[in-house]
Amino acid sequence: QVQLVQSGGGSVQVGGSLRLSCTVSEYSGGNCVGWFRQAPGKEREGVATRATGSAFTTYSDSVKGRFTIALDNAKNTVYLQMNSLKPEDTAIYYCALGKAYGYGLTCRRSISDYADWGQGTQVTVSS
Repeated sequence: QVQLVQSGGGSVQVGGSLRLSCTVSEYSGGNCVGWFRQAPGKEREGVATRATGSAFTTYSDSVKGRFTIALDNAKNTVYLQMNSLKPEDTAIYYCALGKAYGYGLTCRRSISDYADWGQGTQVTVSS
């Protein structure tokens, strides 16, 4: 059973930074790691993905240029560095493990691609 354990959430003022961490118990080169978030009254949305077997990353338009996903294979840990935070970034953030596709081992920000999820952590950005 795959386990994902998150840390690093908290509260920050507009323009501040946070780094989320997620330790994944096991994965292969054919996986994707992703970060998703869900704000009150909204659907869960994909934020960023990273292929475990390639350099392929994706970002949602709303976070591109502000957030960075990174994978440390030595620590089995995926990070989400969040800079220039905005109130609309306030949400519960989840890391997830899914499957990459094709020879290029690409990943998508689709919830259905991810079978294993972390417990979630709250990020609050105040004005």
